[in-house]
Amino acid sequence: MSHETAYRAAVEQAEEKKARFFLSAQAAKARVAPARLKQDAKDQLTSFAMDGVVKVRQHPVAAGAGLAAFTLYLARRPLAALFRRLHVRLRNRNTENEDG
Repeated sequence: MSHETAYRAAVEQAEEKKARFFLSAQAAKARVAPARLKQDAKDQLTSFAMDGVVKVRQHPVAAGAGLAAFTLYLARRPLAALFRRLHVRLRNRNTENEDG
């Protein structure tokens, strides 16, 4: 093989690799486009929600118990304050009855 033939083969191979690189770069650019990422997020969220609905329908008691526990966790401080006030009122009422 002459030097010129080897050179032309190397140039041709470089052009092919360059074309493949640009195609890969375009594909990567399309994958990280904001519209594509937004659509992927919507699809995943929809799929997650549908899976959740199916699980809740399969296990309604467990789902209700979990929701009740989460609600109680969120309301723990107001509930604690309520029970403290009730305890003080009951204790004051009992001490008034004993004094009278």
